[in-house]
Amino acid sequence: MKKLSFAVSAVALAAALLPALASAQNIAIVNGKAVPKARFESFMTQVTKQGNQPRTPELEQQVKDELVLREIFVQEAEARGLQRSEEYRSQMDVARQSLLIRELFNDYQKKNTVSDAELKAEYDKLKGAGGAGGNEYRARHILVEKEDEAKALIAQLKAGAKFDDLAKANSKDPGSAPNGGDLDWAAPGNFVPEFSEAMTKLEKGKFTETAVKSQFGYHIIQLDDTRTASFPSLDEVKPQLSQRLQQAKMNKFREDLKAKAKTDYKFGAQ
Repeated sequence: MKKLSFAVSAVALAAALLPALASAQNIAIVNGKAVPKARFESFMTQVTKQGNQPRTPELEQQVKDELVLREIFVQEAEARGLQRSEEYRSQMDVARQSLLIRELFNDYQKKNTVSDAELKAEYDKLKGAGGAGGNEYRARHILVEKEDEAKALIAQLKAGAKFDDLAKANSKDPGSAPNGGDLDWAAPGNFVPEFSEAMTKLEKGKFTETAVKSQFGYHIIQLDDTRTASFPSLDEVKPQLSQRLQQAKMNKFREDLKAKAKTDYKFGAQ
């Protein structure tokens, strides 16, 4: 009898604990169906990662509200048999493909990270390909629409007018005009060929005495200074290089899968 009494007590205790255990595993019960805590945690991870938001009690409450509402709405949709519609099945197939493709590329990226050796090799390649050396130029310009306007401004400069004053009053370049035509430090390749050719021929402190025509209009250019271009350190460009190499790995992975697939489909020009 004592053994039987003990067994009955154990059953009663288990029955009493079941609601508490269920509560620990779920955030709610909706019409007898659980909204699991695992779903909540997964949703929270997505929200905080995508929105770059801190996890706060307020956000947790909002997510719980959303998940319980979703369960209510899903149960109603299923009660109406909407999950059996052709449109629903078609959309579910597209969603299934999208999720699997995302997981495929996420898995590849995790297992094929960019190594320090790869970063160093890419850095050395860029640096050796002409990234180091050369000159940077600090120039000003005045941009006008007509050659006659440029000639008149050049005459004023020759008469002693200040370049930055004329640029502020006359230049059609909205980016540099407020700064007296200042274009800041830049390599010649940052400008259209006509502009860079004329700029690199100038002596420091001199301006072009003939208007330089480009697709934008007529330029009067003044060279303020030159300096030897410096190449950034590996640490400075590491994030950009890493992203670039990771993207290259991903592109190769995509192309390799495409190349080895057996299909009668002909891809368009890409």
